[in-house]
Amino acid sequence: MQRIRVLSYNIQAGIGTQCYRDYVTHSWKHLLPHRGRERNLNRISGLLHSYDLVGLQEVDSGSLRTGFIDQTQYLAKRAGFPHWHKQVNRNLGRLAQHSNGLLSQLRPSSITEHNLPGLPGRGAILCRFGDSCHELVVCILHLALGQRARMRQVLYISELMADYPYSIIMGDLNCGSGSPEVALLMGRLNLWEPITEENTFPSWRPKKKIDHILVSRSLGIERARVLDYACSDHLPISLDVLLPEGLAPVPRGVAA
Repeated sequence: MQRIRVLSYNIQAGIGTQCYRDYVTHSWKHLLPHRGRERNLNRISGLLHSYDLVGLQEVDSGSLRTGFIDQTQYLAKRAGFPHWHKQVNRNLGRLAQHSNGLLSQLRPSSITEHNLPGLPGRGAILCRFGDSCHELVVCILHLALGQRARMRQVLYISELMADYPYSIIMGDLNCGSGSPEVALLMGRLNLWEPITEENTFPSWRPKKKIDHILVSRSLGIERARVLDYACSDHLPISLDVLLPEGLAPVPRGVAA
């Protein structure tokens, strides 16, 4: 069986929040560049390089606050990922480029972007690995803050991924493991969640489990855990996915 290492991380645009007070005293970092952001991104890249597939949320794709650095590309280059993709969901021009990001050591067969229902600014990346008969499908997403909007969004995702027997959904879902939203996704798509007890937010004193990796029941799982790696206001989550025989993604290769 082939093992791939998967990680999901909301990086808060590279801002290292350490307490609730920082949301006020460091609020300027959401608008203006600062030296600590690049140091923090370098710390994050040190974690990412050992993984095969990484889903990022709250990434900036190049604006004033990041010194016009595309953070998805920066982390891909720094951590040695040959394949990467960004999805800009909320384009505020020079002020901010709110995005999702994908980093991959495996060569995707296709990548598509999807705008989620509700107010503009939420999206999902759908990435396929392998051929149409034996493919692994990975969805990276960041759901809305309101429950009504989240329910519309998970209904959309459940329809989008209904025909894929081998799938992984990961990201910041802004709701807990016992929520109706997560229950709907797992029920409609025959998924399960290996990590349910460990909280991910806020990173300095985790009280909520709002970051998730959901996987098809047809996939094997090992080493599922929340990582104590506080470079954001969220903690990252990771697991090893064991792919059944015949479900091998396209081999690693250099990006075009």
